Amino acid sequence: MSVVLSSTLLYKVSHAHGQRSLASVGFCYHRRTMPQPQNAAAVSIRVATKDDAAICGKICFDAFHAISSAHGFPPDLPVPEAGLAVISALFSAPGFYCVVAEIDGRIVGSNCLDDRAVIHGLGPITIDPSAQNLGVGRKLMRAVMDHSQHRGAAGIRLVQAAFHNRSLSLYAALGFDIREPLSCMQGRTQQRGIPGCTVRKAQIADLENCNALSHRVHGFDRGADLAQTIEHGTASVVERGGRITGYATDLAFFGHGTAESNQDLQALFASAESFGGPGILVPSRNHELFRWCLANGLRVTQPMTLMTTGLYNDPSGAYFPSILF
Repeated sequence: MSVVLSSTLLYKVSHAHGQRSLASVGFCYHRRTMPQPQNAAAVSIRVATKDDAAICGKICFDAFHAISSAHGFPPDLPVPEAGLAVISALFSAPGFYCVVAEIDGRIVGSNCLDDRAVIHGLGPITIDPSAQNLGVGRKLMRAVMDHSQHRGAAGIRLVQAAFHNRSLSLYAALGFDIREPLSCMQGRTQQRGIPGCTVRKAQIADLENCNALSHRVHGFDRGADLAQTIEHGTASVVERGGRITGYATDLAFFGHGTAESNQDLQALFASAESFGGPGILVPSRNHELFRWCLANGLRVTQPMTLMTTGLYNDPSGAYFPSILF
């Protein structure tokens, strides 16, 4: 199952239970208790298998439910099946490196890395609370960061739940810099189109132009991600003046978009009946785009933060990241 399919599946799961909010990337805890080991040396890390998805999915659900409740936010994952859907998709997706942490043979957490581009995307990382203060989170982070370095990545990015102080501190200590405050937004825009812009389904023939656009805006492309979403039918492009001026892999939590201007992103947003999962991640410092979203009836569901290590270029155009980066 690909990440594209997981985004679609998660959206269906949440609507079946009366919610749209699904998942956030972060360093979290879950309520189940287990005997505490004597020291952090008992923590071991190994590559995840699809057979680990059931228990890691439950940890994921419990962790995000606990952290959201503790900070007064609605639970991101409405039911345990949603956590299982996230983890199962990532553990089996091509181009993802996933690991689990164990204490005395018992799984206590997991972490994933998207290594399909020259820049890698990290998360979600979720941890059993009984394993806190034992260095589990740091070991899970170091495992995927070491893998990223071995793969020759130019940098790593992640999106962090802004209300979660513990994850912010961990990521900063590991060398991640804060780059962009994000607003997760959901709804349906009142404006249903932008004059001069045409939005259509992306095709494989569009890949070269979209990759060139990504290079101009970010300095690298995400062609593997885009090609997979084109294959699954979630990607779209916007044309203006007879040229492709923007694209989105999906108008959803797991989708990212790049464009020449805010006008192009507005056209993409206006083409969606709703956004998959909790919503799209709008860079809050893009005042023009953010105010347009608010004026068009979109609401902020939660604040988030884009963090990076390694190569980072200030975007020279408009964009929105996925929850992975």
